[in-house]
Amino acid sequence: MKKNLLGKSDLLASELALGCMSLGKEEREARNIIETALEEGVNYFDTADLYDYGLNEAVVGAALKPVREQVILATKVGNRWQEGKEGWTWDPSKTYIKEAVKNSLKRLQTDYIDLYQLHGGTLDDPIEETIEAFEELKKEGLIRAYGLSSIRPNVIRQFAARSSIDTVMMQYSPLDRRPEEKALPLLEEQRISAVARGPLAKGLLSASWREKIDKFQEKGFLDYSQAALTELLSEIENKLSNQRSLNALALRYTLHHPAVAAVVAGASSVSQLKENIRAVKETDLSEEELHLIRELTKPNRYAQHR
Repeated sequence: MKKNLLGKSDLLASELALGCMSLGKEEREARNIIETALEEGVNYFDTADLYDYGLNEAVVGAALKPVREQVILATKVGNRWQEGKEGWTWDPSKTYIKEAVKNSLKRLQTDYIDLYQLHGGTLDDPIEETIEAFEELKKEGLIRAYGLSSIRPNVIRQFAARSSIDTVMMQYSPLDRRPEEKALPLLEEQRISAVARGPLAKGLLSASWREKIDKFQEKGFLDYSQAALTELLSEIENKLSNQRSLNALALRYTLHHPAVAAVVAGASSVSQLKENIRAVKETDLSEEELHLIRELTKPNRYAQHR
């Protein structure tokens, strides 16, 4: 599988990252999925301390321990569980970040984290203090690089200007083209890698979209109604999916942008993972395919946090 550098770091990551949130709590099945990913050339695994109260980090860390030096292990920080685990509060303080990293390292069974990401962010945060925490962790050798997981353009701009982040994880797909307006051009200019999450738009951009479409009856997806989605996805299938699956069209479209280094896709089964791996390994989209996708879908725009 093709690999790309993340930002200005020396982290060489597979184009497909396994989003570990959907692995579940059954350790044997999770291990099967992770081992299959490794066999197929995936070396980038993304988790967070928030997932399953930290259990996800523990499952991922145990599965990757035998190959630790061969993989890129990414996790996130900033969401602090309340006592009793009834919810969480946002805490981007230096004190909390430097406390939380120790707990993540313990759960992940490792001495360092390859990519440590702030799991959100607002303009009201003590941004300089947050950056200072990550920079200190980097100097201490506890993390190799750091980044941001956010869809807020105004927050992304602040970190791009004031920190040495190497990545920004953001929602991006043919059905969510909001990053194309300003975020992706900014990241490309600053040599910061975009890591695209949600590239299959909650399963809408997959062969099983008809089984999922009813879930979008009330709210639709962004500025698409359920009826508009049904019409659009049918048209994409009719015009573009003779040679490729919808998965491949979505993943290769997302990876086409020069700012995007990797796509993060979850998998709750080995078969689902293999489908995504086949899709990522396909050839680049042709100019005709790119043109048709852009013509059929909406160039969405962020309404907030501009």
